[in-house]
Amino acid sequence: MKKVFAVTAALVLLCLGIAAQANVFNLGAGFTNLETVFVGDRGNDPDTRYANPGYGSVGYNYNIGKYEVTAKQYTDFLNAKAKTDTYGLYNSQMSDPTFIGPTWSLGCNIQRSGGGTVADPYIYTVAHDWANRPVNHVSYWDACRFANWLGNGQGNGDTETGAYTQNGYNGNDGRTIKRNPGSTWVVTSEDEWYKAAYYKGGGTKAGYWDYPMQSDISTIPSNVITNPDGGNNANFYEAGSTIFGSIGSPYYRTNVGEFENSGSAYGTFDQCGNVFEWNEAIVYQDANNTDRGLRGGSFDDDGHFLQASARYDGGYPACEASHFGFRVAYVPEPSSIITLAGGLIGLLGIRRRRA
Repeated sequence: MKKVFAVTAALVLLCLGIAAQANVFNLGAGFTNLETVFVGDRGNDPDTRYANPGYGSVGYNYNIGKYEVTAKQYTDFLNAKAKTDTYGLYNSQMSDPTFIGPTWSLGCNIQRSGGGTVADPYIYTVAHDWANRPVNHVSYWDACRFANWLGNGQGNGDTETGAYTQNGYNGNDGRTIKRNPGSTWVVTSEDEWYKAAYYKGGGTKAGYWDYPMQSDISTIPSNVITNPDGGNNANFYEAGSTIFGSIGSPYYRTNVGEFENSGSAYGTFDQCGNVFEWNEAIVYQDANNTDRGLRGGSFDDDGHFLQASARYDGGYPACEASHFGFRVAYVPEPSSIITLAGGLIGLLGIRRRRA
């Protein structure tokens, strides 16, 4: 009898993990794959080295984007949901990859044509050599709408309801817009993002790295591209360099996953450098404005911002900048976990009757 209970308990724990781990997704026929990795070790300790109560503790298993959302993936989204661009999902600076002050466009080269009407809808394209670089000039609200769209089945799925109830909001406050219960596809919470980047994994008390490349502060990262990648590298601005980031003009951002041996313990890439990534955290608020979190540094910021200790002071959620992008996470629906547990309890009942 003890063996039956032990086996069943193990199956429960296994299936709770599988509920998240099995979710490796694509965007459907005609769309770019959106690859995720599994983040386990649920209930892990937070990192209290730089704040109290700290960051990175997550009480559930989940999946997170292996890479930042790319220009191609965002182009697919625009073609599905921005034919008239009611919600301003496209920023014209995306189209201009040049570095000409004072605007500093440095866009991701997503081009738009058409009239933006039902009869003459907008059409979006991105060149092949830009497709796998991270999208930029996206606001926090753009990221939320992308997550809503994923959760609503892509295609013509709604952007205004789902994980976030936006109803057209595009302002610099929005403090009441939070993740809705039962959400699946989401913009990462700060803890989800932090854990995927810095946690060492393999248990609930494993501790944290200082850099998302599984290295500590004593090992200074490099921004040099080598073949093969030597590890502990990222696309950031190195003091004294004559170019921004690892490659400079015209791209500035590397292809996602360029540093193939510089991943996190869970297998994410570019959680440091390339572009800052929005997260759900409210890091500052006053009477009229609420800043949302950004983490990870970028191609035109120095290596300090790659560190776990560097909590960016946030940005207005409507801000769209050349060094702002995002990645998404997938959180298992509570109902699926309950269903799995219920099935296992039923299995236990059968085993007990047979014993």
